[in-house]
Amino acid sequence: MPLPQEGEKFRGTLNSLAFGNAMEHAARDYMKIKEKEEEEERLANQVDDVDVNDLIDDPELERLHNEKLAAMQREHEARMKMQSKGHGEYQEVEEGDFLEAVTGSDLCVVHFFCREFERCKIVDKHMKLLAPKYFGTRFLGLNAPECAFFVAKLKVQMLPCVILFKNGVAFDRIVGFGDLGGKDDFTTDTFERKLQEAEVITKPKRRDENSDSEEEEGEFAKRVRAGGYRGKLDSDDEDSDFD
Repeated sequence: MPLPQEGEKFRGTLNSLAFGNAMEHAARDYMKIKEKEEEEERLANQVDDVDVNDLIDDPELERLHNEKLAAMQREHEARMKMQSKGHGEYQEVEEGDFLEAVTGSDLCVVHFFCREFERCKIVDKHMKLLAPKYFGTRFLGLNAPECAFFVAKLKVQMLPCVILFKNGVAFDRIVGFGDLGGKDDFTTDTFERKLQEAEVITKPKRRDENSDSEEEEGEFAKRVRAGGYRGKLDSDDEDSDFD
């Protein structure tokens, strides 16, 4: 058994050892914390290096950037070309320009109309509203009494008649208002859904423009006789037949 003075010395030694162990643990914890901070700082510096230096000269990123710019340029040029053709507005075309118009655009909606028919004016109204919304499709109007050749070729027998074209080929039509609810007050949404079902409209567009010119009655009658049309052409007979 240790002597009293030796016991005090022994306890002092134990206390010293305990303090030393605590300091050792604290030192290890401190070192871990410092190592973690240094690692985080190193990673942060690496990220900064990548963002500021590596990415600037990265050939893959440069290639992707150039491809994106080229795609945007092509899209812009295509849109400008379509706009120059008349996309984005409802246009009336002459018989001589009709073939070039429908073959020059992938998608076309063509309204065969007669100026005197009230129902044709209703269709015109909806065509003008949809043309700027669906820029990818060209919206055209063709004065049927002045276009005997295409009226006969496309077998247009009742007005209003809307014929849908894809790549220059007529693939569907809307005759009268039977498919639009059978009423004169059908909505633009109804007409729009019909065109969507036929997949002739796809994308949004620009503002439209109205270009209607007056036709003298005598000239109209003359053209009707020259075209060989028979049947009533009264202003209140918007579903007249063309033989």
